[in-house]
Amino acid sequence: MFGRVLVKLSGESLMGDLEYGIEPARVTAIAGAVRDCIATGVQLAIVPGGGNIYRGLKGAAEGMDRATGDYMGMLATVLNALALQDACEKAGVHTRVQSAMTVQEVAEPYIRRRAMRHLEKGRVVIFAAGTGNPFFTTDTAAALRASEIHADAILMAKNGVEGVYTADPAVDSAAEFIPQITHMEAIQRRLAVMDATALTLCMENKLPIHVFNVDDERNIVRILNGERVGTLVSTP
Repeated sequence: MFGRVLVKLSGESLMGDLEYGIEPARVTAIAGAVRDCIATGVQLAIVPGGGNIYRGLKGAAEGMDRATGDYMGMLATVLNALALQDACEKAGVHTRVQSAMTVQEVAEPYIRRRAMRHLEKGRVVIFAAGTGNPFFTTDTAAALRASEIHADAILMAKNGVEGVYTADPAVDSAAEFIPQITHMEAIQRRLAVMDATALTLCMENKLPIHVFNVDDERNIVRILNGERVGTLVSTP
């Protein structure tokens, strides 16, 4: 069903039960899921968020210049990418980190053709530092990289929710689960799938988004095997 996919991991998915930071057991579990995905023959790329680290600095960020804060967030994603790489390598998965910011001691620079070649060789590529530009989220980075590498879909890993709802289920008990929706409907209804820029990019490139709960790491493989898990956002 899928030849190449990109998984967008929120920083919070690496946090486990911690208030902030990286929980080793959680990262190990996700690395195990990555290994299972590669075993299906799919080519896999990952874009990590940085909320688990950057939100730990939220107090220090009050009143900070937006661009400076965004660069700090990009650096947080580099830390998460390195933690993921280490866990994946220990699980026996060949992994490369490519960063949109220059950190040559620990990561390759982002080069599209090199990334695609890594994927063709069965390596997992982790795209760090977002787009490399302030004012753009890691959601937008995921949509951009997925489009650039010609991914068949984006697997949008959410923390603690099964997919897309009519409202935040943590706040509104009447929120209803939405099994399938179009990109345009998600934009018009301002649903918490991705930010509007990322959703628009996915819509323009007819890139489907599978939104699922990453608390059960097996959900990734289930989606790759064709099972309906979570919410499908697509443009017919």
